[in-house]
Amino acid sequence: RERGGSAPVGLLLVGGMRPPDRMAVSMDDDVPLILTLDDSGSSASAPLDDLDREELPNENGGSYDVINDASSPAAGDCCAQQSSARHNWEMNYQEAAIYLQEGENNDKFFTHPKNAKALAAYLFAHNHLFYLMELSTALLLLLLSLCEAPAVPMLRLGIFVHATLELFALIVVVFELSMKMRWLGFQTFIRHKRTMVKTCVLFVQFIEAIVVLVRQTSHVRITRALRCIFLVDCRYCGAVRRNLRQIFQSLPPFIDILLLLLFFMVIFAILGELYLWKVNFFFQYFNTLENSLVNLFVLLTTSNFPDVMMPSYARNPWSCVFFIVYLSIELYFIMNLLLAVVFDTFNDIEKRKFKSLLLHKRTAIQHAYRLLITKQRPSGISFKHFEGLLRFYKPRMCARERYLTFKALNQSNTSLVSLKDFYNFYEVVGLKWKAKRNREHWFDDLPRTAFLIFKGNRLCFHDSMCSTNRKSVSLRRQGPLKGPSLMSLVNS
Repeated sequence: RERGGSAPVGLLLVGGMRPPDRMAVSMDDDVPLILTLDDSGSSASAPLDDLDREELPNENGGSYDVINDASSPAAGDCCAQQSSARHNWEMNYQEAAIYLQEGENNDKFFTHPKNAKALAAYLFAHNHLFYLMELSTALLLLLLSLCEAPAVPMLRLGIFVHATLELFALIVVVFELSMKMRWLGFQTFIRHKRTMVKTCVLFVQFIEAIVVLVRQTSHVRITRALRCIFLVDCRYCGAVRRNLRQIFQSLPPFIDILLLLLFFMVIFAILGELYLWKVNFFFQYFNTLENSLVNLFVLLTTSNFPDVMMPSYARNPWSCVFFIVYLSIELYFIMNLLLAVVFDTFNDIEKRKFKSLLLHKRTAIQHAYRLLITKQRPSGISFKHFEGLLRFYKPRMCARERYLTFKALNQSNTSLVSLKDFYNFYEVVGLKWKAKRNREHWFDDLPRTAFLIFKGNRLCFHDSMCSTNRKSVSLRRQGPLKGPSLMSLVNS
């Protein structure tokens, strides 16, 4: 939402209301610390008088207070203030959930939606249907390479068919980019490097597809190799993008060691041409500088060793010193140094990236925390507001799981979650809760059908034993019985 602007138009999930017989006379805890300004620029509703009571979650998952007695003007004003405060809290819950999603997805905070249109575009661009649309469109563009000439004869399609399919996929990509631009804004959109690269590739391929469709003939299209950009840019390839980015960031030290390796290779190529060619005029491996470089480069992989050394070694055994020194420096020292530098650089970049991700998540948690605390209770988040946050962050989470998540997050065992405990939000919210059975019997872990069978047999046996015990107790109370009567009892 925009400070001082109109309220965002989103899917606001309003909590359930309590029965009329459970009314509260206080609502101070329902006034958010960060209030939303209305259209006229004035501040939102003022806080009410008393503190609200904290209560456990009900079956509906909501814990809003409702005052039904509106017979007097004061009661009507109270209801209006309560409704306004509830609306402000709903917007705070949604904005806090967006901040937490930005921290989880590593989205920069300057891409935070600033108005109602940006919020609607953000909600549309961050759902699984949109992610699946991105993935399916990218896969369709890649699979079209099997149907375009030159292609597998049995899979080849007509020019009109595959050009139409390509245009359809590119139009879908245009729609995706338009939604992102509506969410980010034009200035932020053009500053995003990966998005601009994707836009340029889309523009070129769109023109080529139109040309192919108009001419009805396929020409050499080198830009088809860039279709993988659409797949890499989708939501499900985030780890691939991160690894590619780290590889590109580790190139500068790699290039430095590579230049050192080429420097020694050129020196040994010049020495080989000057020494080995003059000693052995028929030696074809080092007759020119170009051949010297090529053979020394192959020697770096030891593919032509010892063939490259044997002609000169047959003439002069001391010529092996040239190859021993070259292999010792290039193969055993610089190549291992190159591997060590690349590994160390990649590992250092990975650590810095992990640290930046952690700090980004903590910053997102701080933004969400400021939206969920109140003026009266700035030391922590109550369960009511934590539950409202989870209704937007994880709508499918039931009321029991929300309460268990709150208790697992609250390490201080108080009624409020402090900022220190709230830093563990991403770890705790991903936990899966499952009812644990008390294993009183050996058949508790069996499937349900077998469990019911053994449980029924055990109950029948238990009932028969109880009835036998009752009969024996009655026999002891009646005293000794005679034979026929005793036998009849035993038979019964």
